[in-house]
Amino acid sequence: MQSRTIIVGDIHGCYDELMDLLNQIDFGGSDRIVSVGDLVTKGPKNREVLELFMTDSRFDTVIGNHDLALRLFWSGEEVELKSSQKETHKELKEDQHRFMPYLNSLPFMIDLGSHVVVHAGLRPHVELHSQTTEDLTQLRTLGEDRESKDGTPWYEVYEGEKFALFGHWPAPEPRRGKMALGLDTGCVYGHHLTAYTIETGELNFVPARLAYASS
Repeated sequence: MQSRTIIVGDIHGCYDELMDLLNQIDFGGSDRIVSVGDLVTKGPKNREVLELFMTDSRFDTVIGNHDLALRLFWSGEEVELKSSQKETHKELKEDQHRFMPYLNSLPFMIDLGSHVVVHAGLRPHVELHSQTTEDLTQLRTLGEDRESKDGTPWYEVYEGEKFALFGHWPAPEPRRGKMALGLDTGCVYGHHLTAYTIETGELNFVPARLAYASS
């Protein structure tokens, strides 16, 4: 069977749903999972998700804004944690010394050749190597406030050479642009966890077992 590269939307500690998804797609020994980031916060099993990604070489991820907030906080930066991030810090702080090197190792972008994986977005008409970390982890729209939900979504304008796969901005269905696909379908809010297989273009969805957070 051909090995597959499977991109997974924001997990946010939804470990059980991730297991459901892996079972649905019949995840095999030669397959690879790449997450769009936000492995942790808001959901119930942040530790289990981190342990899986840290210990299984088939799992990779870019860093999401929530992962980054913990990384900066644990590094001693003056970061104002959101309530969900504070809860995750409390949950994980006993093993912070183990998790911190892993979070420190995470890239802002994973180049897969024809595709590129980022957490939030890519600034249109800007080369990949010139993208800012703020855009890569926060970008939604192209107005003055990159995090605003009002305005022109970046993925509607982006026409880069590489097809972009991203998360960060939950929606009931995957967000679609000419050269971009958003995979955050709000699992932690009680909706679905989504996966996209690069080799086939197939989308897979599993329902959330619970709504763990309010959007």
